[in-house]
Amino acid sequence: MAQGAAAAASVRRANHFSFSGGGIHVDYLESGINGRPQLNYHDRNIAKSFSGDEITTNPGTPLGSLVTVTLRFVVDVSSTTFTVLIPDTTVNSGGSASITTEGVTTLHKTPFALPQANLGQHDIYTVTRLRGTANFVQT
Repeated sequence: MAQGAAAAASVRRANHFSFSGGGIHVDYLESGINGRPQLNYHDRNIAKSFSGDEITTNPGTPLGSLVTVTLRFVVDVSSTTFTVLIPDTTVNSGGSASITTEGVTTLHKTPFALPQANLGQHDIYTVTRLRGTANFVQT
């Protein structure tokens, strides 16, 4: 029984995820320095690092955790966000797991003129298949 308890103790919920696909690379740590989340994003045009309140996390959705950052913001015109779906994942201590997930880049058109000039869809989605690894990092 002690062996079973020791084996169970070595299984951890993954807290570090590294994904790539479609020219996008994402590295996400649920709680890095000072217990704050950290996310590094880069694609062909942008390289940005985010931490703490710059990251919106929605845990426990039917899709897993949704982790969102704002890549661009142009007042009264548009913003672009990136959301990565983080699946619930367990790993052995010191081990990793292969992960396949999706990243959603959303262009949000901001209506600033008369309402009738802003008819139609305001959010445009681009979905990218991401593959990578999940592991547990002691912080």
